[in-house]
Amino acid sequence: MNKSAGVLLGIVVAIGAISVGGAWFTGTRIEGVLNNSIADANKELQAAMVGSNGTASLELISLERHVFSSTAHYRLKGEGEMFGETPIELLFVDHIEHGPLPFSRLMSLKWLPVMATSHYELERTPLTEKWFAAAKDQSPLTGVVNIGYDNAVNGNVQLQPLEMALDEKSSMKFSGLSMDVSASAQAQKVKADGYMDSLKVTTVSEDQAPVQIELSGLTLASNLKKSTYGFYTGENVLELASGKSTFGVKQSVLDFKKFEMKNLTEEKGTSASGRADYKVAEVALNGKTVGSAALAMSVKNLDIPATLSLMQVYQTKLQPYERAAAEATAAGLPAPELKLTEAEEALLKSSLEKLLAGGPQVALENLSFNTTNGESRANLVLDLTKPQAIDLPTDQLVRQLIALLDFNLQVSKPMLVDVLTAQAQIDGQTDAKQIADQATATADMFSSMAVGSQLAKLDGNNVVTKLHYANNQVEFNGQKMTVEEFAGFVMSKFAGAGTVQ
Repeated sequence: MNKSAGVLLGIVVAIGAISVGGAWFTGTRIEGVLNNSIADANKELQAAMVGSNGTASLELISLERHVFSSTAHYRLKGEGEMFGETPIELLFVDHIEHGPLPFSRLMSLKWLPVMATSHYELERTPLTEKWFAAAKDQSPLTGVVNIGYDNAVNGNVQLQPLEMALDEKSSMKFSGLSMDVSASAQAQKVKADGYMDSLKVTTVSEDQAPVQIELSGLTLASNLKKSTYGFYTGENVLELASGKSTFGVKQSVLDFKKFEMKNLTEEKGTSASGRADYKVAEVALNGKTVGSAALAMSVKNLDIPATLSLMQVYQTKLQPYERAAAEATAAGLPAPELKLTEAEEALLKSSLEKLLAGGPQVALENLSFNTTNGESRANLVLDLTKPQAIDLPTDQLVRQLIALLDFNLQVSKPMLVDVLTAQAQIDGQTDAKQIADQATATADMFSSMAVGSQLAKLDGNNVVTKLHYANNQVEFNGQKMTVEEFAGFVMSKFAGAGTVQ
């Protein structure tokens, strides 16, 4: 044996010895690691299910330990109204390769040591039998998770392609979805990226007309970190390349391209902010482009401790009360009385005052719809502040609560004509001249009523309304007035709305 071959053999023997010793060590630790992971998962499930009228939990049913591998079985259980009349149970089997060098990673040329590599999948039960059948007798949900010695994890989740009947009149064809996920220890930071090629659902409407919905090119991405207060901040993105809906007796086709949804939350000290953006690049009806749309909303300066306290009161008291009241109304019974303890009332008041002291802002930054011939848009900014007292009379309280209100609305008459034309086509009308005449007449009538009521002005082909309030002063469509004058003006217009010609 030459020197180089001897060195190579020594390295192989050393790696083998380390692997065996490491695998044995991992086997002794694996149960504790799994129990800790399940405990963390149950905390997140509990937090996610608050206020949903349901509970969900994960448990380790069994664990068989060996030197190089272990086999675990889990149960995921959901109970409560949101899951239906009977609890739902999903069973998973997990084949765990012990580190530091799991065989599957070696085969894929991944040499970085890990504590374990988990290969899990949904098990066949009477509940999941139809999913297995739809996935051609494969497990419809599988995944791989690598657990590092620092308790960080990374892996992949696969939803397998499915083709199945949902009921006697409905069916689904699903291309499958793949998602890569990584998380630091205790999931302080989480990243996820997923992709679905297509989803097609076919059913019938109430009038027995065929309905078909198709989605293509779904991309998901999340980059989150846990805040000081235990909730996640960061960005979530959802994008759809295209979608199509076929419906109605005449099988109209409504489709869109490039739908995008983004939401972002941030934490700075004890304050939180967030925004959500939605965009559709193109909406078309029966092959003809109708327009595009956008929506952007934001909140700023939310005092986090105060907001969490208010959410706790809402979830533990107000939300159950709302459900009980709705159930009583549906049964023809009087609504129950809402009861708060003195401590809960004090917490509610102090939290609300603290929230308002931070100067929160709620804004509809953009709501717009563009067509070939025009654009309509609206925006609203509302700044709140702490009043002298929460129990002031309503009119005084409202004045002191609102630090600033700014509202702008522009409705394009040509855009209205485009939208009304599309609606007429959906309704089955086919006479082009009649559709155009009706749409134009309706847009003109709307403009005349809005301008005639003095609630809007005409600016070219746009019907415009502007309202600004600050320091107890109102400016409405360029006219300054006191709050009392504005309230009287609006009431007079609505009271006389029926007489406007």
